[in-house]
Amino acid sequence: MKTVKNLILGIFLVATSFAANAQKNVVKTVALEQTKGEFTQQSITLSPGDYVFEIANNGIDHEVGFVLAPKGKTDQAHHIKNAYVTSTVKKDSKSKSKVVSLEKGEYTYFCPLNPTPQYTLIVK
Repeated sequence: MKTVKNLILGIFLVATSFAANAQKNVVKTVALEQTKGEFTQQSITLSPGDYVFEIANNGIDHEVGFVLAPKGKTDQAHHIKNAYVTSTVKKDSKSKSKVVSLEKGEYTYFCPLNPTPQYTLIVK
């Protein structure tokens, strides 16, 4: 009887641990739209975690992209490379980034191809 209780307890603990780890590894999508010269969403606040950025090109007659960098460090050496879209975004289409793990802090996002102003992304 004690062995059965231990087995059930062990299965419960493994299942609980698996569920907790699955919750931690959820990747959320942040959808952003670019129009001529700007993003329609001009500030973002997120929780720490894993994200994919989906960028839409709404009517811009050339390809656009996406850059994410720590605030105050927007030169290319500090870009978060996984946040780049996997292919430039053609007119009236979308493209996604790879998974980006964001920690608490302030970031800047922009498109040098559109070009757009630099916008604020806060992770708190």
